[in-house]
Amino acid sequence: MHSDFPVVIDACILVQAAVRDTLLRLAERRLFLCRWTDEIIDEVVRTLQNKLGKTPEQTEYLVSELRAHFADAWVEPGYKLLTSAMPNEAKDRHVVAAAVKGGCELIITYNLKHFPVEDLKPLDIKPITPDEFLVGLYLLNPEIVVHTLHQQGSALHQKRTLPEVLTTLELCLCSKFVALIREKHNL
Repeated sequence: MHSDFPVVIDACILVQAAVRDTLLRLAERRLFLCRWTDEIIDEVVRTLQNKLGKTPEQTEYLVSELRAHFADAWVEPGYKLLTSAMPNEAKDRHVVAAAVKGGCELIITYNLKHFPVEDLKPLDIKPITPDEFLVGLYLLNPEIVVHTLHQQGSALHQKRTLPEVLTTLELCLCSKFVALIREKHNL
């Protein structure tokens, strides 16, 4: 199953390594299409360096990998013309503008308060947590999701089992998704 369903991933999600890894691996499987902007990626880089102590070399590597593997994820710069007209929190209007320009119905974010559902409804855009999004992907294609989680664990420098990958995702506020996988797979 392949999807042409574009989704904006907010910076707060891309900062979280475990969730980022899971989402990007599922996007590589074409369960959805990633969308972001230079502005979103710049925010990710600043947060990783200033708050999480990552080096410029580490963040440059991340950005180069995103460009190499998700070259089509960048929303065209024309979204900036829409930014001031967006109805949500001023500092996150660029994210909604990117969703509009990118034809996205969903914005994956932890920061739901900056994306009020009622404000975005006229734009046919809905904010969604990574937990809700991952549950939805699992319900659509459980085999690919679980297989991808196994691959994620085995690809890490320090190999992890599926239960260990799930524990990491649970720490990243994906508890409903983790509970669903554990229940369905007797973990």
